[in-house]
Amino acid sequence: MRIGGTERASAVLAPNPSPMTLEGTNTWILAEPGARRAVVVDPGPKDGLHLRKVLRTVRERGMEVGQVLLTHGHHDHAAGARRFGWLAKAPVRALDPLHRYGGEGLREGDVVEVGGLEIRVWGTPGHTDDSLSFWLPGDQAVLTGDTVLGYGTTIVSDLGDYLDSLDKLRAHAEENGVSRILPGHGPVLEDPVKALNTYITHRRARLQQVRAAMDAGAETPREVVEIVYADVDKALWPAAEWSVQAQIEYLRSRS
Repeated sequence: MRIGGTERASAVLAPNPSPMTLEGTNTWILAEPGARRAVVVDPGPKDGLHLRKVLRTVRERGMEVGQVLLTHGHHDHAAGARRFGWLAKAPVRALDPLHRYGGEGLREGDVVEVGGLEIRVWGTPGHTDDSLSFWLPGDQAVLTGDTVLGYGTTIVSDLGDYLDSLDKLRAHAEENGVSRILPGHGPVLEDPVKALNTYITHRRARLQQVRAAMDAGAETPREVVEIVYADVDKALWPAAEWSVQAQIEYLRSRS
């Protein structure tokens, strides 16, 4: 599968395909053209072959890793981060202190500068509490981790936060002329505003379906999933239950 990229961003696909990770995790290598230092985003699972491939790719381009950034702490993005940081002799930075390695934290509004490359940090919780997105002004592109995928939808832990994050990303896309979304899984999205509008519309529609299922007597996430996700592969139902739980909590908090 061709993931795509930009002048400053290219991906190395981790060998961890699954219904949840699509073809695998996108480990992004970011660097200013001609720079000697790069940034690696989401080293991926604890797979030695993949981690060494990412490091080899950076070095074959005549660079070293200056920093490692995490969009969030899920194992398919972060389990290999500490090992990779050790191999690359580079600090790992994340919002959650548990996932840092020899480096500072990251938070909304931070600006990371490595080898002339500028990365702006946007807080986009909802998929997880520690989810971040990274804006590359030089390419008018944003790395969204699992907040927005190349196709399909993502698991949500807090629906209120997630809807706010989608609205925030759409506003940024419109105001800053975002030209591409570089997701944590799946191909690059070439029409960010359209993609975000689709995500927002889908979430609102699912929320109404969950409300209708509850009004019809469904009480547990599983019962809601059996109604709302009846046409979805049952292998995805356990993941759907997580998102449904978030939707139930959202509805009850506003009732």
